[in-house]
Amino acid sequence: MIDSTYKEQLQAWDKMYVWHPFTQMLDYAKETPLIIEEGNGIYLKDVDGKEYIDGVSSMWCNIHGHRKKEIDDAIKLQLDKIAHTTLLGPSNLPAIELASRLVEIVPHGLNKVFYSDNGSTANEVALKMAVQYWQHRGYKDKVEFLALQFGYHGDTIGTMSVGGVEIYQKAFRPLYFKTHLAPSPYCYRCPLEKQVDSCNLACLDKLEDVLKTHAHAIAAMIMEPLVQGAGGMIVHPSGYLSGARALCKKYNVIFVLDEVMTGFGRTGKMFACNHENVVPDIMTLSKGINGGYMPLAVTLATEEIYNVFLGKYAELKTFFHGHTYTGNPLGCAAGLASLRLFEKEHILENLAPKINVLRDKLKQFESLEHVGNIRQCGLIAAIELVRDKATKEPYPWEERVGVQICLESRKRGLLIRPLGHILVIIPPLTIKEDELGRMLNIMYESIRMITE
Repeated sequence: MIDSTYKEQLQAWDKMYVWHPFTQMLDYAKETPLIIEEGNGIYLKDVDGKEYIDGVSSMWCNIHGHRKKEIDDAIKLQLDKIAHTTLLGPSNLPAIELASRLVEIVPHGLNKVFYSDNGSTANEVALKMAVQYWQHRGYKDKVEFLALQFGYHGDTIGTMSVGGVEIYQKAFRPLYFKTHLAPSPYCYRCPLEKQVDSCNLACLDKLEDVLKTHAHAIAAMIMEPLVQGAGGMIVHPSGYLSGARALCKKYNVIFVLDEVMTGFGRTGKMFACNHENVVPDIMTLSKGINGGYMPLAVTLATEEIYNVFLGKYAELKTFFHGHTYTGNPLGCAAGLASLRLFEKEHILENLAPKINVLRDKLKQFESLEHVGNIRQCGLIAAIELVRDKATKEPYPWEERVGVQICLESRKRGLLIRPLGHILVIIPPLTIKEDELGRMLNIMYESIRMITE
């Protein structure tokens, strides 16, 4: 804890100097800033000493909890050797070891690892890789992309070009390259106005219609497997992922899976694509790759894609892309420690009971008047709030219902963040069953307090 005078100074500096992401600062300036000072396990502690359950895993990336000794020790050990060295030319031990370990656990065939530092850059790498692959093969027209409505792949210009969340992307539309959007398999609000029990995955038919017409110009399709994150934690129906993969293979389009959020156990398996035995041509990982300790990301590709970039120096087939902190030794050392924890603590094997507890606890929300839809995939869940349950009428943005509920939850010791009127549940994988129950109880009471 810090003294009250310094706390007030920090709050003033925060409002005066810090521009927070995805935050309307006019509203923020009216509130008392929450300043986190430390963390331990699934809990965060503010400058007043009050504890909060980290219900968003510090933006979906903390897996093992805060101050995990094994990861702390791995970073300290690496720090005694070297903090950073470029991968443009030389290599380093942790980067090599982590690449080898990742190839062992990802779907078979993804055996080339390109490092970057966050989900946006990992996906940017994938997009450039796909285009250059086709250029080298002589398919000069394949420079467009296919993505899903409500998809989100990052905030760089390239990744926004393949995004489908209108409020994030509208202002920058003049800067984008050509992307075709297929309907999202958003069963609660089906874009095709179908019923989930009789639709026969009609959204896949629409996806094929796009491919039939434009495959000659499409370099790659990019999608989040099983769960579309920032678009509303939209859980896909079984078979959609494998169906999309089959269509891309049929129409000669590179298939890119963005596992930035879904990777490393979030869905109950190490990777979401494992649920339907899908192997993409390119896969991107970040967030949970080192337990949320520091910036690190990878783009994995197949040998076939990698080989197309090989040639004589003068042929200029090189993949001209890189980042200052590519393969950062500290981040990679943390990644290795995180993967060792998956084995040592049997993280995946211990998820099933927690997933069942989450499923059971979510049932209580069905009785709430303004809960329209509840969806879950592994330890990821979302509660969609509506003004009218019968018509599915959403709350208008200006009412800030999701924000109000999150502020109420904060008072009760839970830190969560909404996606508009959709509440996200994505705790650290190491959360205990009773802690998960407490988290859901706080959310229930907060929703009831604000909406009823």
